[in-house]
Amino acid sequence: MNQAVFRFDLPTHEPTYTYAPGSPERASLRMELERQSRTKLDIPLIIGGKEIRTGNMGQVVMPHEHGHCLATYHKAGPEEARMAVESALRAKREWMDLSWIERCSIMLKVAELVSKKYRDLLNASTMLGQGKNAFQAEIDAACEVVDYLRFGVHYASKVYEGQPVPGSDTINRMEYRPLEGFVFAVTPFNFTAIALNLNTSVAIMGNTTVWKPSTTALLSSYYLMQIYREAGMPDGVINFLPGPSGSFSQAILEHPDLAGLHFTGSTATFRSLWKSMASNLDGYRNYPRLVGETGGKDFVFAHASADPEELATALVRGAFEYQGQKCSATSRAYIPRSLWEKMKDTVIGWTEELKMGDVRDFSNFANAVIDEKSFNKIMSYIQNAKESSDASVLAGGTGDRSIGYFVRPTLIEAAEPHFATMEQEIFGPVLSLYVYEDKDFENTLEICDRTSPYGLTGSVFGKDRYAIVEACRKLRYAAGNFYVNDKTTGAVIGHQPFGGSRASGTNDKAGSHLNLMRWVSPRTVKENLVPPRHYRYCFMDEA
Repeated sequence: MNQAVFRFDLPTHEPTYTYAPGSPERASLRMELERQSRTKLDIPLIIGGKEIRTGNMGQVVMPHEHGHCLATYHKAGPEEARMAVESALRAKREWMDLSWIERCSIMLKVAELVSKKYRDLLNASTMLGQGKNAFQAEIDAACEVVDYLRFGVHYASKVYEGQPVPGSDTINRMEYRPLEGFVFAVTPFNFTAIALNLNTSVAIMGNTTVWKPSTTALLSSYYLMQIYREAGMPDGVINFLPGPSGSFSQAILEHPDLAGLHFTGSTATFRSLWKSMASNLDGYRNYPRLVGETGGKDFVFAHASADPEELATALVRGAFEYQGQKCSATSRAYIPRSLWEKMKDTVIGWTEELKMGDVRDFSNFANAVIDEKSFNKIMSYIQNAKESSDASVLAGGTGDRSIGYFVRPTLIEAAEPHFATMEQEIFGPVLSLYVYEDKDFENTLEICDRTSPYGLTGSVFGKDRYAIVEACRKLRYAAGNFYVNDKTTGAVIGHQPFGGSRASGTNDKAGSHLNLMRWVSPRTVKENLVPPRHYRYCFMDEA
């Protein structure tokens, strides 16, 4: 074995394909979309590298055409959950002793396979199964997946390089041990990259996982498992358990070797899992690590000095890309009256003209929301706004679930800043705005800070630097990712490590060394080169 000291240097970001008309990548992606549309998969559990079929079945459908079944899947139960835990613990024995360089090499192989061989596969499955258009799938399932892996191994290098100060007669070193036990990874539907990262960031540091993927993202998740195997990921390092978590999560949460939870999803679910783990605390071998990124009620706050067209662009893109189904999506805005008068027609006009439909039609800006439950929730908020004297629907406001779960991008003006759609997370293509009097800039900043329990993303728009600084100061804890003259979405790995606090999570910054540090348990090792040979100290001697 090569004993050279090695590190993975800072990588460059994966280039983004444009899928412009006439481009080879557009033609290639269309072919893969057609192939997957004609294919119906049977998705099993994967435990210790073995495919397991329980016969308890569910369906994966297209959100934009819910009568079209892309796959059937087998649901896990408590017995399979216990099998997955034991598989993860067995695999851990060899995986944790494998050189971190070898673990990272596997991750880089996954990145290369996604970048070149399986780019269309992951993008198409994310489009068809999760309702993303070509561009949204590209920045997620291709570029962000690759960046998480390449930057992850670089940040792992930085972690392992961190060593204590040397002593004159001692050797001091830090051993970054993986956690003692297994990690439970619970991933959401809206980002294929998050589904990957919640497992691979843990595994890079020598841990093994039991993975509960979202049932509305199973197509891309299953393909990820196949790519891991081709890259040489040992059996049992990541164990794949599709199905409703309520049917088997308790068997995992009660296991004494649960070492951590890596979660992205709703605030309510994270709190429920946290409470369940707290109730089992006496039975755990260690205190489990809890890392979660949850909900958001993300804001754009405009000063009167902001550029109207720049602000309008940020609002429409930030609120309605991927149907507002990003935890970072702009869902509330505070706009001074003088500025709103200049841009109102533009924002309404752009919102009304957004084209919506099938992901396979590349001219569509928006597509369907993920499922019927989501559709019903979003439409209930819109209906409430229509019936309330405290709000006006300025654009959109309609939905149709007959073929797919389509909700028109909707713009709501709230007459008072605490209207329900200004406060509560909707997770759909709904932007609520409050028009404030220009003289009330500072007071409205305080309203913005107090309105939401969340603290994920936020943005301030303006040219007045004093106003920008004041907004940044007063909204210090309102957003873990804060933007100046930019939309609230689109954090880039390496540039803007992602995460928020308050009800938005533990703010452990995915895509950085800060997150990786949560998956190790450091051990300090001191070797004394010249041990003392008697108990007495010099101060004890006679003068």
